[in-house]
Amino acid sequence: MDKSVLSVTSLGDESDERAFWLSKTPRERLAAMEFLRAVNYGYDPASSRLQRVLAVAQLGTR
Repeated sequence: MDKSVLSVTSLGDESDERAFWLSKTPRERLAAMEFLRAVNYGYDPASSRLQRVLAVAQLGTR
């Protein structure tokens, strides 16, 4: 994805947007989606991890 290009349009202008995204490969669309998610949520895959949780459950007698 080329991050050096910026285009500003109105929100109502969808004429070329659909054709643009359909011209991209699935890999390029996924990369763009991941970039937007990282921008919106501050997601950094190198530093964010799931919290480790350990729970011990006692089983009852049958």
